[in-house]
Amino acid sequence: MATSARGPPGTVASEGIPNRTLYVRNLPDKLQKDDLKRSLYMLFATYGVILDIVALKTMKMRGQAHVVFRDVDSSTQAMRALQGFTFFGKDMKIAYAKTKSDTVAKLDGTYKMPEPERAEDDQQAPAQTSSFGAVPEKAVPVNAQDAAKGQKRAREDEEEEENSDAEMEMDVSDEDSD
Repeated sequence: MATSARGPPGTVASEGIPNRTLYVRNLPDKLQKDDLKRSLYMLFATYGVILDIVALKTMKMRGQAHVVFRDVDSSTQAMRALQGFTFFGKDMKIAYAKTKSDTVAKLDGTYKMPEPERAEDDQQAPAQTSSFGAVPEKAVPVNAQDAAKGQKRAREDEEEEENSDAEMEMDVSDEDSD
């Protein structure tokens, strides 16, 4: 697992404004995501209550993680103690996260859902129009309340179907009696 070797003394311990979320870089990218999260939890939990660990395996986020603590004191203590810590053969680089994490924002009540971008929907790429033609406009009835919501059947049709089912049963029973 992790070894207790530390980086050179005098390493800058605090970068940025103190935050509950720590940004951890230079992590081993060969570990499975669940194993990485579990190992980070075991390592950082000694410094305070951990609310969340976000580790993604995308090309952009590989070898990085965000560790969210319940309070700033715990995150500061963990950052000072583990800066340059050799974690699976690599020296960790830890800094405060630049923004508030979604977990903290949800607890504060300040979380806002991200809005999907609509600007691209209105414009079409030239390759789209040349190979598929223009996108048809959405077919919306002029008055949606007056639009038919299905096909109605008259009661006479229902009675005829019931009678025909009964006649078919009689036909089958007549054939059996022959």
